Amino acid sequence: MKRLRLGVLASGGGSNLQSIIDRSLDGSLQADVVVVISNNSGAGALKRAVNHGIEALHISGVTEGSAEAADWKITEEMKSRKVDLVVLAGYMKKIGDILLGAYQGRMVNIHPALLPKFGGDGMYGMNVHKAVVAAGEKESGPTVHIVDSQYDHGCILAQINIPVQPDDTPETLQKKVLEKEHIIYPETIKKLAEEWQE
Repeated sequence: MKRLRLGVLASGGGSNLQSIIDRSLDGSLQADVVVVISNNSGAGALKRAVNHGIEALHISGVTEGSAEAADWKITEEMKSRKVDLVVLAGYMKKIGDILLGAYQGRMVNIHPALLPKFGGDGMYGMNVHKAVVAAGEKESGPTVHIVDSQYDHGCILAQINIPVQPDDTPETLQKKVLEKEHIIYPETIKKLAEEWQE
């Protein structure tokens, strides 16, 4: 069985990246992370990549001179490593048209709410959990979806529903959702890997 080649885009600590690497190493996921790219030179995700001997690159509009040049560079780096699936793991930049075009239908993202609710521009990180709690929602949870040209909009691949308790704060909700993210993301990539083998 061919192992999927994953290219990961991340801006922060990279805990979802770690969950994917761990499943890859223990054999439960037939995929390998071949490159991690961040727009943030200090991202913990880059350190995690280096710790596992995975190439770690800092590419941004600042390093390349413009957002479009960064888009070209990221696309080139993915293509040159024969990446099958681009995985967004806490990536805080809008995906450029060049990368979107090159990996249409082959790019996934994880969002910390039950899309289509609480998605869109500005809905990331703690903002999402604050909005869920403020709205008095009875449940929340992570969503894995295909990336398209709109924020948090593409085809939904998987969700896990988590009850929101009356005493939940944005911080306690974030912790609970993140635990489920670490389960659902590798599982969804595993399903994609199996489907693409058929």
